[in-house]
Amino acid sequence: MAEAAVIIPHYNDVARLLRCLETLTPQIDARCELIVVDNGSSDDLAPLHAAYPDLRVVTETRKGAAEARNRGVAETTAERLFFIDSDCVADPDWIVTAFEVMESGDLVGGHVFVFDETPAPRSGAEAFETVFAFDFRRYIEEKGFSGTGNLLTRRDVYEATGPFIAGLSEDLDWCRRATAKGYRLSYAEGLRVGHPSRQDWAALARKWRRLSEEGFGVNGKDPRARLVWAGKALLMPVSILAHIPKVLRHPALRSPGERWAALGTLARLRLARMGWMLRQAVWGKL
Repeated sequence: MAEAAVIIPHYNDVARLLRCLETLTPQIDARCELIVVDNGSSDDLAPLHAAYPDLRVVTETRKGAAEARNRGVAETTAERLFFIDSDCVADPDWIVTAFEVMESGDLVGGHVFVFDETPAPRSGAEAFETVFAFDFRRYIEEKGFSGTGNLLTRRDVYEATGPFIAGLSEDLDWCRRATAKGYRLSYAEGLRVGHPSRQDWAALARKWRRLSEEGFGVNGKDPRARLVWAGKALLMPVSILAHIPKVLRHPALRSPGERWAALGTLARLRLARMGWMLRQAVWGKL
């Protein structure tokens, strides 16, 4: 029986899933099993089956990455659960490092770096994500959760905490439920995966609309919670000013043009989020 299961939720992103598997399959040894949970993709999975004919692929028809992760856990008896997303790429030592850092916490999140899939110069969305996306150390140390794109835990923790819940910020909700039960969340810098930057405004807006919907669900919908949510919305313009120095000083932005593109996207996104959040506070939905 495998000691650990690597669980990958997938939906309509076969090319990136293949890239993810290229980084993972050389690392799989007798201690691990690899499970892809397809969330009812309409895309043709034939390239996946052709490239990895022995890969275990199961289908979960209930929509949402949360349901796919839950199905992955149900499909294995492994005591250690390693979660990574299908659009991520794992460092060559990700599995080895996962076993090494597992004892540092009951839930262990790692580092996520951003990479571009298009040639320079970066678009506004790419430049924005280069600066702001996936700060897992801050998520873990300041906000008390880790994203599930690079998360390790144990079966006993999962069973005591309960399943991921679709329709919420499932990683935030699940981690906070786990830590509320006394389980310890830790950060492992050496546990590294990469995630592609969103390439344009439409992709970035879709991400943040979804996060706003999920965050509102976690925040709560009673009158007091809605008031708090509205207060957070009204702080969005202030956050633009607060983050200008971070953009201007960021070492990964290669030119003044990329810095201006990032600043423009920062302002556009924070103002859009303010509008979305105020609608949620008033109407209960976007």
